[in-house]
Amino acid sequence: MTFIKTTHNRRSFLRSTALAGGGMLLGFNFFAACRPESESAELSMPEEWSEINAYLKIGENGLVTIMSPNPEGGQNIKTSMPMIVAEELDVDWKNVIVEQAPLNTDAFTRQFIGGSQAIRRGWESLRTAGASARYMLRAAAAEAWNVPVGEVSTEAGVLHHRASGKSAGYGEMAAAAAAIPVPEEVELKERKDFRIIGTSRKNVDGKKIVTGQPLFGIDYQREGMLIAMITHPPAFGMKLSAIDDSEARTMPGIRDIFPIKTFKEDYARQYFDTCTFMDLVAIVGDSTWEVMQAKKALKVEWEPIADSSYTRSRGDSQEVIPIPAGLENTDDHHAKMAEMASGTVNVRRKDGDPEAAFKNAAKVIERTYSAPFLAHNCMEPMNFFAHVTADKAELAGPLQKPEYTEKTLSERIGMPLENIDIQMTRLGGGYGRRSYAHWLVEAALISQKVEAPVKLIYTREDDMTSGIYRPTYQATYRAALDADNKLIAFHVRAGGIPESPLYPDRFPAGAVDHYLAEDWSIDSNITVGSFRAPRSNFIAGAEQSFLDEVAEAAGKDPIEFRLELLERAQTDPVGERNDYEADRYAGVLELLRDKLAAAPEQPDVHRGVAAYFCHNSYAAQALDITVENGKPTIQKVCSAVDCGIVVNPDAAVNMGEGAIVDGIGCAMYGAQTFKDGVAEKNNFDSYRMIRMAEAPKEIDVHFVENDIDPTGLGEPLFPPVIGALANALYRATGKRHYQQPFLGAEQVLG
Repeated sequence: MTFIKTTHNRRSFLRSTALAGGGMLLGFNFFAACRPESESAELSMPEEWSEINAYLKIGENGLVTIMSPNPEGGQNIKTSMPMIVAEELDVDWKNVIVEQAPLNTDAFTRQFIGGSQAIRRGWESLRTAGASARYMLRAAAAEAWNVPVGEVSTEAGVLHHRASGKSAGYGEMAAAAAAIPVPEEVELKERKDFRIIGTSRKNVDGKKIVTGQPLFGIDYQREGMLIAMITHPPAFGMKLSAIDDSEARTMPGIRDIFPIKTFKEDYARQYFDTCTFMDLVAIVGDSTWEVMQAKKALKVEWEPIADSSYTRSRGDSQEVIPIPAGLENTDDHHAKMAEMASGTVNVRRKDGDPEAAFKNAAKVIERTYSAPFLAHNCMEPMNFFAHVTADKAELAGPLQKPEYTEKTLSERIGMPLENIDIQMTRLGGGYGRRSYAHWLVEAALISQKVEAPVKLIYTREDDMTSGIYRPTYQATYRAALDADNKLIAFHVRAGGIPESPLYPDRFPAGAVDHYLAEDWSIDSNITVGSFRAPRSNFIAGAEQSFLDEVAEAAGKDPIEFRLELLERAQTDPVGERNDYEADRYAGVLELLRDKLAAAPEQPDVHRGVAAYFCHNSYAAQALDITVENGKPTIQKVCSAVDCGIVVNPDAAVNMGEGAIVDGIGCAMYGAQTFKDGVAEKNNFDSYRMIRMAEAPKEIDVHFVENDIDPTGLGEPLFPPVIGALANALYRATGKRHYQQPFLGAEQVLG
């Protein structure tokens, strides 16, 4: 039996109040997330709904509406989060509908998505919200029936007093329940009593998506709305110098052309205010086509930037981000990383005496891995609607971190937060790219200048050539084996442009007596930021490829080799800062081993395995590949995952499948290159993406069953599949792959 304080780490409910239509409304300022509209409700709509920003409301007929504060980015939280509330409320799922909430930081906390944290961070508060409402309904019934509240039970939206035979639907008690004081403590369900959590429910936006109904920012329309586009410098390391718009201004449908500055020079940026090209040219007109033609006719001059820096908030502290001058090149990046890798580094962790262990080793293995910059390439181009007047700003569009961007917007346009209304649309792809919503600020500045509603649209070329990118990385690993082929020392030295991918306290830290982790970084004016499973998206593949090679040198099965190390980490760990749970890590490898035993490797099928911990979850994977005429075909990927309690199994499997396909595509083909500061790949004709025929023919995703509260899932299956792919390619060809992408557009396996 689990009891929880309703004020856990936050203030209590904002309010509980009766609705005009006789319903019950509960607003929660600790309510971290919920879900979207449902078309499956069997009850008709109540006669009256009260429109409140943060609430759970119950109509007089028992229909329940739950607001969804968090953006929906394709991870299906608009279904899974309301399932959590509905479970504790004990309502029939068929009678739940969900509405997308606008941004409201007074009403909601952590109103953003990223880091695979939405369910994990919302789990407790969502359950508390549902359980508190259920208690208040029971208390109202107890008062009406003059019985102890402990004798009132609930089942699928109906209140019961078994001893007297009395019963009532939630709607009948909703108005009275609204007057009941919010309990200081509520009892949560035991897992064995779950009826909704752990069952598969359809995506509530599914029908709208497949029938093309407007859900995305690019769909947004407003009467009198103009279309805007921007022109940015052609190269990183350049800025705006002069504009000749004489021809473009005379073209049909063009309303205005003018420069804008996204952030002021002295602005101390929020953490997600990442933006390289702050001086832009805005083109505003009546239609997308007319604006695109005028954009082509613009004559703009650019000039080199000087060395500079800006200040960015990072939690309670601030950091200075240097921006060096110059036009950068991919070849120079490679040379600088090779030089830096053998130069001055930062020691992040040191256990034992690794120098002596390597000196006395019977065998030393050393390998270097690298990966390029990557573009996000969201299917929906960056866009945002804005209508800014003298006293109000209305905005709508797709973004991942609205509560951070709202503060930036308030500062930039000089308007108090209470006068800003941001409506969140469904994201047509995020993966970290939409965390950096400078285009929202740009849309507002353009609307403010032309004094009209405006939708700003980036072209594919705008997005792919102006960042934000996954950094380019490099890591060198060394392993020392003794005469008995036991791993006695492990050394990783990792870095990148402009950040390091190193996680010094992750496996195999804690499993080796002598361990050394070092890193380095190189400043750059190329903009980088979050990319699905930040840093892990490189370091996992490199680490797991290297461990596979070490296991082979030691003459051990790759799964058993990892399990032996994890056994050491469980029974006699080295150090105290290991950031993984060795038993859970071993658990996914054991589950994978069991699944593979039931489907042994077939002739001419080559299997690679990998496992990794990130975003609070554990994933182990086996990838089967065949090769014909030098072309690889991925037959199957089998995954074992420990992410705690799985709220919506079908959605969880879908998310895992997407991460696996995405990881394979990035490892096989993904690369952004630069020449004299210019991003050389600006659309899908040059930036190679995985194609449908190249996706695995079969993907199995299996979950460890336990009672651990949910952890991350959107990202943890992405990083290890890169290592599993590299290891499978080795078994197929005898060739190890140390540089990504493993294949180019025309390459075949050697």
